[in-house]
Amino acid sequence: MNKPEITITSLDSDRLHTLIESLPKSQLSALSGLEDELARANIVAPTEIPENIVTMNSTIKFSVTSTKDEFLLTLVYPKDIDSSGEKISILAPVGSAILGLSQGNEIEWPKPGGGLIKVKIKEIIYQPERSGELYR
Repeated sequence: MNKPEITITSLDSDRLHTLIESLPKSQLSALSGLEDELARANIVAPTEIPENIVTMNSTIKFSVTSTKDEFLLTLVYPKDIDSSGEKISILAPVGSAILGLSQGNEIEWPKPGGGLIKVKIKEIIYQPERSGELYR
């Protein structure tokens, strides 16, 4: 499956590279997906990111292609994860997979208990840059 083009802000890129460098070497294998995404991303200034792109701290509405069920998640740094179930860490495989995607893109999402479901990014409910929070 061809990966869709992704775009991220220079600030997110810098912070994510710093995060990767700060983690213990034992976690580096888990980070290869994030590093691959960062390596292929188009990098733009925070003021130039399109409004329909998933950035760090964005809240995204997804729909499950097969059932049309919808759910919301906010993409966060590991320090911001809580037990609400409403956030996904950038270090989770799905977290690094959605960074930089556009509204309308589809990805395969691991199901609890195994297997994959296809989900579509229906809407970016909140994007910090769109709200003028360029350096949050």
